[in-house]
Amino acid sequence: MSWVYLILAGFVEIGWPIGLKLAQDPAQRVMGIAIAIICMTTSGGLLLLAQREIPIGTAYAIWTGIGAAGTFLVGVWFFGDATNLGRYLGVLLIIAGVITLKVAH
Repeated sequence: MSWVYLILAGFVEIGWPIGLKLAQDPAQRVMGIAIAIICMTTSGGLLLLAQREIPIGTAYAIWTGIGAAGTFLVGVWFFGDATNLGRYLGVLLIIAGVITLKVAH
């Protein structure tokens, strides 16, 4: 169950940078901040549960890897962030690192 908590924590981690991005628009500031706070709290709580059985270094690396790669993709798909082959290669390396950490556990 710890791995489920960790993967969920990683996906919820994507929500707080999105909330901060939304908060840049004055019309969405309160909602964006609320989304960020809820996602930070939920993601941290799930990470806490995951660390009961998964070593802290592994859990943290996977949590941040999912969050970083996911936030990159959301930024490209929904916010028009710049992209090129090098950026996609970087995200693939993050994903490969996360997979390697899981397999080596």
